[in-house]
Amino acid sequence: MDQKNVDDYLQEGMYGTRLPKDSERKKYLGTLRERIAFVLTVGEVMANRGLDELERQLQQHPKTKLLLNGNISYRFLKEEKELADRFSIPHTTVSNPENDTEIGLVLTYSHAVEIEHIYLRDIEDVPVQKKKAAKTDDTPKGLVAKLKKLFQ
Repeated sequence: MDQKNVDDYLQEGMYGTRLPKDSERKKYLGTLRERIAFVLTVGEVMANRGLDELERQLQQHPKTKLLLNGNISYRFLKEEKELADRFSIPHTTVSNPENDTEIGLVLTYSHAVEIEHIYLRDIEDVPVQKKKAAKTDDTPKGLVAKLKKLFQ
């Protein structure tokens, strides 16, 4: 077991106890990636993109908490806060001027959920990928089909 030296005690006294995955926590407004259900970037929040998807996610995940980036002006966060209030989802504004993150909004659980697609761009692309996969599955199989395709 490692023994703490004087530098460790000084660092802990000045900056607090080190948390595991600290860079991940800074990026996702104080939470871990494995706990996140949905994310909007600062640009998406300011452009009011993803409000419909946020509403759908709030309905789908009623036991979550909404974290909002405090570096964004209140006027851009107004609709998101109203949506959270409508679905009785608690929301918190996270302000840290030292922390520069591209994340504007995080819908998070208090425990790990491991949801694969959390970004708006990924969620919008999922139905398109499923449609493409369905189209490729409809192609005829067999020797005759391959010969027809070869001579077309």
